[in-house]
Amino acid sequence: MTGGNESCIAGPIPMSYLTCLTYILEEWTGVEHIGDYLSYAFYLVWVLFPLAVVFILPGVIVALFYISILLLHIYKRKNELKEAYSHDIWVGAREMLATLWDGHGRIWHGYELHGIKNIPEGPGLVVFYHGATPVDYIYFMARLHMATKRRCRVVADHFVFRLPGFKILLDVHGVIPGPREACVSTLKEGHLLAIAPGGVREALFSDEMYTILWSDRKGFAQVAIDAKVPIIPMFTQNVREGFRTLGRIKLLRSLYERIRLPVVPLYGGFPVKLRTFIGEPIPYEPNMTAEELAAKTKAAVQALIEKHQKIPGNVFRALMERFQSHKKDD
Repeated sequence: MTGGNESCIAGPIPMSYLTCLTYILEEWTGVEHIGDYLSYAFYLVWVLFPLAVVFILPGVIVALFYISILLLHIYKRKNELKEAYSHDIWVGAREMLATLWDGHGRIWHGYELHGIKNIPEGPGLVVFYHGATPVDYIYFMARLHMATKRRCRVVADHFVFRLPGFKILLDVHGVIPGPREACVSTLKEGHLLAIAPGGVREALFSDEMYTILWSDRKGFAQVAIDAKVPIIPMFTQNVREGFRTLGRIKLLRSLYERIRLPVVPLYGGFPVKLRTFIGEPIPYEPNMTAEELAAKTKAAVQALIEKHQKIPGNVFRALMERFQSHKKDD
């Protein structure tokens, strides 16, 4: 054994480190041809690595959520003495989180926001197409805060409020589960409010064709009518290329319809170019019905998709758009 090792280290025929390691392992384990097993293992790692990455990258967004939550707890602990003397102790915290998420959007997606002038100074209902994740809305909210110091509250699905540790994050950003009365009240108080009528179903089961899955939902339109506010359509280019789902698996679709929980796996996290486009507001008209307003809003969002999104979506093309110049529409 000693002579073999010496020849491995300083023999007349030079050996690579991998060959030397293979030789040593064969002597230690007594297993012959262990190099063949190692080669096969390295081959599997090489083949499966891209697959592993596309399922691991979504975890980065989850990690950012919990980093945000941790920062909020630290901020609350440091400022709890000021709570009794301030009407809103979370102003600094929102600024901090907006900087964090806006920085992530700039670096990872080259995020851009266009048409911000279409957001009215007063209240308004922002209606947007829901990607596989709401990360584009988070970037929008952060950029809006950075540019105008305004907040945009948002309606989220009920399961979001059952996520462990998320309560403080949802409270700070004014995320609400509905119902209609709460939405109307939020708008009447002068706030911006955002909603994706397609909700979780659109997030999980729309695809690179960017099909709007709103069914016959018109509750959001009735909210705008009751609050007498305009609707602002919004769409983010390449949002389905950043993250995708396995929503085409019929078994997963059936399971979702039964339990109404997001059981469809996500993959992606690709650093594609993301641009959010805000369309012209649809003004309040007292004689317009909820059905008519819902149809008009859907047409406005569809028009944004047709104008700004190449269909079908393509991940490679969306990546290459990071290196292309784009004429701003605003």
